[in-house]
Amino acid sequence: MSQPFQHDVLVIGSGAAGLSLALNLPRHVRVAVLSKGELANGSTFWAQGGVAAVLDDTDTVQSHVEDTLNAGGGLCHEDAVRFTVEHSREAIDWLIEQGVPFTRDEQAADARSYQFHLTREGGHSHRRIIHAADATGAAIFTSLLEQARQRPNIELLEQRVAIDLITERRLGLNGQRCLGAYVLDRSTGEVDTFGARFTVLATGGAAKVYLYTSNPDGACGDGIAMAWRAGCRVANLEFNQFHPTCLYHPQAKSFLITEALRGEGALLRLPNGERFMPRFDAREELAPRDIVARAIDHEMKRLGVDCVYLDITHKPAEFIKAHFPTVYERCLGFGIDITQQPIPVVPAAHYTCGGVMVDEHGHTDVPGLYAIGETSFTGLHGANRMASNSLLECFVYGRAAAADIIAQLDLIPMPRALPGWDASQVTDSDEDVIIAHNWDELRRFMWDYVGIVRTSKRLQRAAHRVRMLLDEIDEFYSNYKVSRDLIELRNLAQVAELMIRSAMQRKESRGLHYTLDYPDMLPEARDTVLDPTLGRH
Repeated sequence: MSQPFQHDVLVIGSGAAGLSLALNLPRHVRVAVLSKGELANGSTFWAQGGVAAVLDDTDTVQSHVEDTLNAGGGLCHEDAVRFTVEHSREAIDWLIEQGVPFTRDEQAADARSYQFHLTREGGHSHRRIIHAADATGAAIFTSLLEQARQRPNIELLEQRVAIDLITERRLGLNGQRCLGAYVLDRSTGEVDTFGARFTVLATGGAAKVYLYTSNPDGACGDGIAMAWRAGCRVANLEFNQFHPTCLYHPQAKSFLITEALRGEGALLRLPNGERFMPRFDAREELAPRDIVARAIDHEMKRLGVDCVYLDITHKPAEFIKAHFPTVYERCLGFGIDITQQPIPVVPAAHYTCGGVMVDEHGHTDVPGLYAIGETSFTGLHGANRMASNSLLECFVYGRAAAADIIAQLDLIPMPRALPGWDASQVTDSDEDVIIAHNWDELRRFMWDYVGIVRTSKRLQRAAHRVRMLLDEIDEFYSNYKVSRDLIELRNLAQVAELMIRSAMQRKESRGLHYTLDYPDMLPEARDTVLDPTLGRH
């Protein structure tokens, strides 16, 4: 039987952003942190590279800001970039306080040097990526989860799939405030009502909208879709980052080969062993991800090959094993010894640069509703996210949103009893094959028509297909009981439609949005903003 829950703060998402916010709230604040599956199933756990921050004496805030602005194709909001970078050192110090075991630099020159090993990744002019070997996400997540489990005020709830936000407008009341969410309990099949004074969307990105992705299965754009339905604006959803190097192997589902390999000298090669990045960019393998991904895509299509190769065999075997133990062991499991053989790689959808519009406190357009991490659009990433800025954004904005919630705690009352979920008009489905078919069709046409290289005709085809899918899904959703697959499909289709609309509005090529019909960049950089209150175009 469904039941009501009440908390001061409801956090939807259990990754870096959600846990950071929860841990920065006082111990008397009652917090619920929801995870769609097991707690470790989000993108944070799988992040390999590290966190970008100004940590070394030779680095500067201004240098990090300039690198980010350069990578962002003119669309970064400089105030958001500077805010994030200026708070980078304190965010890292906080992580160290939480017990994150970053890799130390045993060869630090003297007591003034930063005592942790820093690596370099594409687009960065300095070594500023602090990491825990090549499993930084796992180290961070494990440490934050351990801290959260020691807090009696933080309730960690697994197998909970948020369906929709509860707003005053949804309930027919005066006002727009978010009051909580309806949440499917997968263990019972019931939909519970979560009331909260503040609700936080920390659900990650939407890369699962593509057929090939580095992301775990849950990256379905849930927070973006829920926020849109609740009345929040979204921005720049045409900018979907494709990581240049995912392992190409029939059994290797979405295994990312960290950019840090290229940071430490790995080279991209064609099947005949020839390097090709020098033909595309003076920065060669350390060019920003959009350039590297397009170069790989171009060469694969030009030659008709299934993959290219990432080669680090010229480095000593012990160096490779020490710096990249996760990649080494995983590849070895597929019969690839990266100390002796190049790694077959392909681009794959990796990061959603756009999202729900927020300010520097994580506020959305709906009072009481925050969005942080990959779900949000802060202005940090512009038209192309620079490597390892994403985890930094999670910690900086998670902490900023927590501080803002603390400042309002005594001003906002707990919502009165909320109406339960109405399932009286729906039945059990015997047509789940429709969900599976629509899921596959959506991801295939997004890959084919809204991928690394686009055209107006491809986008028009995608728009036509997604409208038909949305109608089918809405009808199914209205008649049958909800399931995780149906909720995710509904959200994916909604976010896909927003991505397509955003791409169709941008009549230029900039950063991650590259179209053959408009190959040049316009002189003025503008965000693509969609507003649900203006209706569907």
